[in-house]
Amino acid sequence: MLCPYFLKRLAAWLLPQPLVILLFTLLSPIQAAELVGRAVLSADTFAAGSTTAQFKKTNRTTPFVHTQAVQGFSGVVKGPKAGTYLVISDNGFGSKGNSPDYRLRIYAIEPDFTTGKVFPVNLQSGERLSWFSRQSFLELNDKNRKVNFPIVAEKSFYPGSTISVSQEIKTNRLLTGGDFDIESFCRLSDGSYWLGDEFGPFLLHIGQNGELLDAPIPLPNFLGIGKLNFVKSPDHPDLMNLPDEQARITAANLGGSRGFEGLALNSSGTKLYALLEGSLKHDSLKQGLLIHEFDLATKQYTGRIFFYQLEHQSHAIGELTAINDHEYIVIERDHKQGDPNNSAFKSPAQFKRIYKINLKQIDAQGFVDKELLVDLLNISDPNRIGGNSTKAGSFTFPFVTIESVLPVDKTTLLVINDNNYADSFGRTPRQVDNTEFILLRLEKPLNLFNVE
Repeated sequence: MLCPYFLKRLAAWLLPQPLVILLFTLLSPIQAAELVGRAVLSADTFAAGSTTAQFKKTNRTTPFVHTQAVQGFSGVVKGPKAGTYLVISDNGFGSKGNSPDYRLRIYAIEPDFTTGKVFPVNLQSGERLSWFSRQSFLELNDKNRKVNFPIVAEKSFYPGSTISVSQEIKTNRLLTGGDFDIESFCRLSDGSYWLGDEFGPFLLHIGQNGELLDAPIPLPNFLGIGKLNFVKSPDHPDLMNLPDEQARITAANLGGSRGFEGLALNSSGTKLYALLEGSLKHDSLKQGLLIHEFDLATKQYTGRIFFYQLEHQSHAIGELTAINDHEYIVIERDHKQGDPNNSAFKSPAQFKRIYKINLKQIDAQGFVDKELLVDLLNISDPNRIGGNSTKAGSFTFPFVTIESVLPVDKTTLLVINDNNYADSFGRTPRQVDNTEFILLRLEKPLNLFNVE
């Protein structure tokens, strides 16, 4: 029996467009969410800073002198005023080795769904700015000297090179993509932030001025799988002295770039839930990802673990976001990119979905209950908000990495892709992806509480 995806492709070749839409609607497990807003930030958007991309090979002319790409985003929370948001870019260019000159930041932005443009705003007031100046972002730093391993700011030269570390990075002990890969974050009522890192994986507690408030918090190996007492990726600082990358991969009990991709704050503001992107080595449940509960009062893991089941073990998650104390949103995706309706993509995206999970409901196999909310490859767009990206009334979000989702209200989700500047080509073949902000209207309201 053919799956709905292949039936849709077959129908597109054989049937008139109205019949194609009707057929796919009948085959879909839920009614498609509706696109109600879209704003686009150009891939080539830059912010004030020191010279970056000195170790990155790309189709852009590098290095970027006295500036850095704002690039794609890996997490989002509400901003200083209505309609504005705070977002994080990750470690910069995808690895510890090519990003030591990329300064880790939280940006303040405003997607204008009337004009379709995205504007930088003042981090404190939310007022629009003419460009991504220093008023638009917060830089992470270790002025309090909390990091208990060497960081880039302490070195004379960037690792493995003869290029001097930026004086601004050194003077202000700024944290860079050579130190952490921040993929998710939450903001507390006291104005501080918690961030999930993939290199450790670690949890990071950041103050209102960007300063690290505590030493990076490692993840204990609560399940006792393997020999290590803590969960460690090949980029964990404890493994950096091993002779080569293969030795680090062998010693680690977690794959590279498989750390904390999702981090959610419950609506009571008492617990964090940290979701790993990959399963532990030697874990027989390759389709099961671990969600760890962290108590904010004690700043310790509680030892409670929940299991999220991927639809296929090749998939990855993009984010974990709270709805209330026990319901959360998860982005699950494949590793492909490109609109399946566009024949120019020879191996297009097939799976980009948003699920709702319930930590109070566990199935017979021990996994949290999971309900499909949105198929991002089947978004209804009757008003053609998506422009040329909408085909036969359907809009797709076919990017390889989609890493930000936030409930705007009970029936509306904000979703943002990470454009992996400048390595992703999901919207148009051979054209670097922009960062797209979309608003999706759900048919069924969420049981939403006051979640930041």
